[in-house]
Amino acid sequence: MSIAVGNILEGVVTGITKFGAFVELPGGVTGLVHISEVADAYVKDVNDYVKEKDKVKIKVISIDDSGKIGLSIKKADPNYGKKAIQRKKSHHNKRPELSFEDKLAKFMKESDERQQDIKRNTDSKRGGGGKGY
Repeated sequence: MSIAVGNILEGVVTGITKFGAFVELPGGVTGLVHISEVADAYVKDVNDYVKEKDKVKIKVISIDDSGKIGLSIKKADPNYGKKAIQRKKSHHNKRPELSFEDKLAKFMKESDERQQDIKRNTDSKRGGGGKGY
């Protein structure tokens, strides 16, 4: 079977690293699922989503000139695009958009608080009692 960008295939996880998972495709060819392509959610550890010898459904997303194959587990899901749109809408609805003035006022307040903390910490470390050494 020929492997081309856009194909959805089934493969077996052969190795896991901190940056992704290697998957053996039909024909004995190996590709990489980068950690950013494992799931829709933030992935801190690939082991939380796949284990060695797991069969996974993947989509071929790139093949470079040297023959390296980029794969995606999340894009192999036929509902991937729909989920991203729904997540964007629900995320947008949760946080009301602040006006520029509100954002600026919030920034200024937080900045003043940080400056006061820094000044307090610096003044307490100076000490010396004013003896003028």
